[in-house]
Amino acid sequence: MTTTQNSQDLDNVFEALTNKHRREIVYLLSLSLEPYSINKLAFLRNLSLPAIHKHIVILEKGGMVTRNKIGQTNFLTLNRESLNGLQDWLNRINTVGKVMKLP
Repeated sequence: MTTTQNSQDLDNVFEALTNKHRREIVYLLSLSLEPYSINKLAFLRNLSLPAIHKHIVILEKGGMVTRNKIGQTNFLTLNRESLNGLQDWLNRINTVGKVMKLP
């Protein structure tokens, strides 16, 4: 993967995490080993289905969730690997601060 692609992936993750509802969706998915139905996520977050679908589209663009349809129900799972680029970036920043002895 190219540096430009890595940068775009990281930009998409940051964009996805700018909204508190999307951060809460990612958090809920991170707590579960089982997929969540979109209806259950909408209920838990007190969001309408059109509103949660808008958030899911952005999370999908960021590569953070995968949608699977079983029958008429859509389920979401968290793509934990999508957070690796963000974790690497945060580790680099933290390392620079430690090397430079920043407070």
